[in-house]
Amino acid sequence: MSNADQLKALLKSHREGDELHFYSIALQMAAMEARKGNGRAAEELKQMIDAAKAGPAPILKTVALHQPRGDLGTLLIASYPASRLSDLVADARLRIQLDRVIREQRNASKLSAHGLSARRKLLFVGPPGTGKTLTAAALAGELALPLFVVRLDALITKFMGESAARLRQVFEAIASTRGVYFFDEFDAIGSQRSNSNDVGEARRILNSFLLMLEQDQSQSLILAATNHAAILDGALLRRFDDVLQYRLPDAEQIEVLLQNRLAGHLTGRVAWKALVKKATGLSYAEIAKATEDALKEALIQGESAVTTKQIVAMLDERSAMRDAWRQVSEAV
Repeated sequence: MSNADQLKALLKSHREGDELHFYSIALQMAAMEARKGNGRAAEELKQMIDAAKAGPAPILKTVALHQPRGDLGTLLIASYPASRLSDLVADARLRIQLDRVIREQRNASKLSAHGLSARRKLLFVGPPGTGKTLTAAALAGELALPLFVVRLDALITKFMGESAARLRQVFEAIASTRGVYFFDEFDAIGSQRSNSNDVGEARRILNSFLLMLEQDQSQSLILAATNHAAILDGALLRRFDDVLQYRLPDAEQIEVLLQNRLAGHLTGRVAWKALVKKATGLSYAEIAKATEDALKEALIQGESAVTTKQIVAMLDERSAMRDAWRQVSEAV
């Protein structure tokens, strides 16, 4: 078998999750290197193969990214995120929970051998802009899985039974194509069934979701996020493996976020304490937007770096926007 044929077979076995064939071809390639006189390369390959065999062998199979077609194409938006958990500035408790999810997913075969299941059904609750959507992308990136965002606007219809049928399509995709499936603004379907303003179709889709989530035995991750945890139906909590709380950043997290976002773009001395004070009360997303706006303003003015004054101005602007929105929300 030529080098090209071996490489093709190696990639094919990896894509199909055929671990035995993958290692067999890799060993053949190592033997070929040895016959060519490349003893060092052959030994390094063999050591890498032995190390891989000794580690936990995942039973879960990654799929190639593809855009859903037909009716499913209107319900799911697919992407392959490059984000990682290191991109997320989070408190210690949340970081521990997310690291646990990653560890369990990467050791799923070991857990399965003892009759245990890795966490994969997660509910994110917290204010807007605190990292829930970024977490979904980061989990997909860490596990090298496609991210499928469920379009609730296409899922929910006014016609009796149609929403539940579309939801069934989504869960069929969850079972057939391994990935991270993200239900954002989940309160649209997860609100309490006793809500006096509720309608029959909304109750039916929630009941359907509860049943499908409980029956789901797939290898996919199912994530739901809401800004309004108080209105969620209590039965949902029992169906999720974990409920992750997202909060506005504290002073330490604000400083870390500012430093990360502004690294390499600052000029002169930076009054970090003053910036942190200005940013207090803003979400991660609002602070990130303010730093981005400051950088754009500096570039437009022909400057290669931003000043503390420019950052303060943009943080003030974001705070004003937040306050105005709160006034509008309270008036409604």
